[in-house]
Amino acid sequence: MSEPSSSFECDVLIVGAGPAGADLARRLAAGGASVLLVDSLPDLRQAAFSSAALPWSTVQRHRLPPQVVAARWNRWLLLGPGADRREWVGQCSDPLGAVLDFGALRQWLAQQATAAGAQLWLGWRATVWNALQTGAITELRGAGGERRHIRSRWLVDATGQRRALLGEPAAAAGSLVCGSGVEWLLQVGEQGWGAWAERLTFLLGSDWLPQGYGWVFPMAPGQVKVGVCRLSDPDQAQPPLHGLLRTVLQRLDLADAPVLDRHGGLIRSTIARREPHQRGPLLGLGDAVSTANLLGGEGIRHALSSSEVLAPLLQDALAGRPARLRHYGPRLGQRLGWRWSLSGRLARRTWLGLDGPSADRRLRRLLTGLAADADASDLSALLFDYRFERYGLRALPYLLGWR
Repeated sequence: MSEPSSSFECDVLIVGAGPAGADLARRLAAGGASVLLVDSLPDLRQAAFSSAALPWSTVQRHRLPPQVVAARWNRWLLLGPGADRREWVGQCSDPLGAVLDFGALRQWLAQQATAAGAQLWLGWRATVWNALQTGAITELRGAGGERRHIRSRWLVDATGQRRALLGEPAAAAGSLVCGSGVEWLLQVGEQGWGAWAERLTFLLGSDWLPQGYGWVFPMAPGQVKVGVCRLSDPDQAQPPLHGLLRTVLQRLDLADAPVLDRHGGLIRSTIARREPHQRGPLLGLGDAVSTANLLGGEGIRHALSSSEVLAPLLQDALAGRPARLRHYGPRLGQRLGWRWSLSGRLARRTWLGLDGPSADRRLRRLLTGLAADADASDLSALLFDYRFERYGLRALPYLLGWR
């Protein structure tokens, strides 16, 4: 890690060393740009809240190394509504996906960025920025109160749902839909771990978690992550998530398992994604421009997609063609696709409406239809690739609320 100087200039300042910010820093630095990547955390393994379940194609696409993969999975287990239990098993020995160690992923991506030539400053947060004729000047503040002013040709907000530099989107962009979650890492021993190994387990139904869902994901042998997440509903009181998580642990016979880590976080995204992606020299990246998908609380894959889309356009801008950046928002929308948008609308309908027996009955009918002829790879295509059209005749009435 580089030591910050009293004054610093660079081509691109990226605020936020999450997956999107670190990946963009690597891509730009590898192309010859001078890049400064900063993050408020002193250690990128801290605050590692992310369910971090991905399809195996994403691991391969981004060439993620074994040290960031905590576990592989090849089956789905859905518990609920009520006492229902449904399991889909992969048809071959190859994994369908992975559960990542999110802290290890962030650290590895940052190491890749610095190896490509980017500078990394940890423990620094951006407090204010102003546009200049030739770019931007940004004030950074360290943990001890130190201040640095950074001049850059371009400034990137990669601070996730906080949108530390972009600020809240205007009303015309569509309201922010907010979800909150808590997750505990438990030590269950290798015998207890076997019940959860090689599968993604989801807890569905209002008796498990009103207006949300829960999950159990395998990590290293003998360890599992158990979490709960729900959408915020300002129209009704919602019980504290930690109490709901404790109830989940009791129902799963995990209440006595030692807790290795506790963490939580927010996910906030507009459904239509009409917010501006650029404000002068400032560009938004990843969750800061609502790439997170609320259906399964996904952020990593789509954040990396935003980096892939922005990097070549920003390289063109650094080469004297700033007009190329006007393609950023439309191209990112094309990359995410119409299915991504549909899944966001489905998330709002499903989770906010999952608050009683009638909603459970609708969900049960949909799951019964999917269980009739789908295998584990089909379910992955539905939940990760949003291939709703495969189940159009069964899913459309549910999406429209007809049953």
